[in-house]
Amino acid sequence: MTAPVFVVEHLPEGAAGPYVLDGPEGRHAVSVKRLQPGEAVVLTDGAGRWAECEVTGTEGKDRLVVDLREVCEEPVESPRITVVQALPKGDRGELAVETMTEVGVDAIVPWAASRCITQWKGERGLKALGKWRATAREAGKQSRRVRFPEVADAATTKQVAELLARADFAAVLHSDFETVSEPLATAQLPTEGEIVLVVGPEGGVSTEELAVFQEAGAKAYVLGRSVLRTSTAGTAAAALLLGRTGRWD
Repeated sequence: MTAPVFVVEHLPEGAAGPYVLDGPEGRHAVSVKRLQPGEAVVLTDGAGRWAECEVTGTEGKDRLVVDLREVCEEPVESPRITVVQALPKGDRGELAVETMTEVGVDAIVPWAASRCITQWKGERGLKALGKWRATAREAGKQSRRVRFPEVADAATTKQVAELLARADFAAVLHSDFETVSEPLATAQLPTEGEIVLVVGPEGGVSTEELAVFQEAGAKAYVLGRSVLRTSTAGTAAAALLLGRTGRWD
């Protein structure tokens, strides 16, 4: 099993040496994971910088002492995959973020689609966004990533269209098999640049929204024979794209 990952705000520059992991991460390492001298851990800032370390001891219940080795930089993946996720009901948003993080999505954009039952407004919206970001962080650690996905502020349909217009490949998942027949599995994909995928709400992307996205350069695709929930469609589609672009090679 690969070494557990812990997040630090900053990794020190320069030579390797002793390092103390404290705060909530240190407490988790010492009191929950109960790491022992000689075990390996990975420290990361979640933005691509990371270092493999060896546990040398503990100080109290919330300070893990490690021997920090060379700090490395993980290169940015290409093509970059961004999923625009319509806001699901309840905790299905966190489920979508968790599984998309696990498969390797690079960015997630919450989208307030017209058919979304859930609406992010005021303090409620900020709290929900915070949950999505915390979920991405924890799922990044659990899946042993050192570059966690960015979870952007909630976007309007106009802002999503602007994002699609800048993409090298822009797709909208559609569930109407009578009007859309081209599968995402056969679409011609770029080998670099930016892929943006739009996942609509349970009620689907509206005709007006689809027209705006198509005008911006996006194309509608079907994912398969069955209709997935909005909280799982993005993960399934992202896995397909990661395999087809060679990022899972």
